[in-house]
Amino acid sequence: MKRYIGGSQNKHFILFLLFVGYLVDYLDRMVMSVAVVSIKEEFNLDAAAVGAILSSLFLSYAVMQIPGGWLTDKLGSRRVLIWSIIVWSVFTVFTGFAWSLISLLVIRFLFGLGQGGYPSASQKGIADYFPRDERPKASAYLMSSNYFGMALAPLVAAPMILFMGWRNMFYVIGLLGILLTIAFWVYFKPKESTAPLKENRIPMKELLMNSGLWKITVMWFAAGIVNWGLSSWIPSYLMEARGMDLLSMGFYAALPGISTGVAMLFSGWLLDRFFNNLEKYYAAFGMLMSGIFLYMMFTSTSLVAAMVYLNLCMVFKSFAFTVAFALPHKIMSKQVIGSAMGVINMGAQAAGFISPLVMGFIITLTGSYNGAFWFLIACSAISIIAALSIKKNNHMKQPKDVDLLA
Repeated sequence: MKRYIGGSQNKHFILFLLFVGYLVDYLDRMVMSVAVVSIKEEFNLDAAAVGAILSSLFLSYAVMQIPGGWLTDKLGSRRVLIWSIIVWSVFTVFTGFAWSLISLLVIRFLFGLGQGGYPSASQKGIADYFPRDERPKASAYLMSSNYFGMALAPLVAAPMILFMGWRNMFYVIGLLGILLTIAFWVYFKPKESTAPLKENRIPMKELLMNSGLWKITVMWFAAGIVNWGLSSWIPSYLMEARGMDLLSMGFYAALPGISTGVAMLFSGWLLDRFFNNLEKYYAAFGMLMSGIFLYMMFTSTSLVAAMVYLNLCMVFKSFAFTVAFALPHKIMSKQVIGSAMGVINMGAQAAGFISPLVMGFIITLTGSYNGAFWFLIACSAISIIAALSIKKNNHMKQPKDVDLLA
């Protein structure tokens, strides 16, 4: 009988812990989309400057993805996870001390460096604790936390800003990192490789030459443009274009995260049950429907209908999200999974830098959100093309994992 190195008896608790870590990660990240409404007034900023604020952390976050993945494969998931949480929590608190646009951009850039190690390390954590055939589904469950974090952010941030101000909100939320660090220090203890670090060779050249990896990256980059464009600008859109107040916006902005988070819980099962070896069609169909519902959202004159279409747009976009993080677990070994996820997530986070910034300039130049939403629809089409171009012969030939012992 086989047993798994990571300790299967507590693997579901570890998945829950990684889930909570990602939830706090996204909470700390996405509250800025709500706070920026108040920051804009205090610092007297235009839409382009707001776009720069929303994009600043994603620049460093994207830059950190490949180094973060490499460090994870080299040093192990535990070290990278703990240090990532510490650094991003410190700079969450520092965000509340910002005194100008420049200081805010610098602090958020450093905040992004801290968060940059978590995605690859969390995926490596799944590989540490779960056998290969369980990893795609576990990854889908883990990544649903991203959308629940997006939903939680406006629900938490709007009332906190209203009653204590945006600065105090960042102080309080940043302190959650202390509890999270303690939890990972005590409970997250995977059995790491006993090989010396100099012998723990990561075949980065072979990995970076793999065309299938880059096609997945482009697919998720274009889908990420849609994801981060909507999550960054929807709070402002609801208040400025749809006339909502702060509390109403907080409620409506949370709905897409809730609906998409729930959808992600089933998406991994759906992918595994009905689309095994058909992942590219699953992703392409999702992005097609996402683009259609996005168009219906911003052209609708009914607020209720627009919110329904927005939720459906985000739900279908999550199909590509599921594939981007599940498929690599099927085609790559545990040895390189951290680095592979770093490459893929670099694309998504580069999108997080580009999308809010480009949308901000489009909104400033046109005085309307419509042009910005057309930009997102064009990126949906690019994601579809990239997904359909993925072929089986692009996949790396990997040896069987050696973490299964008799």
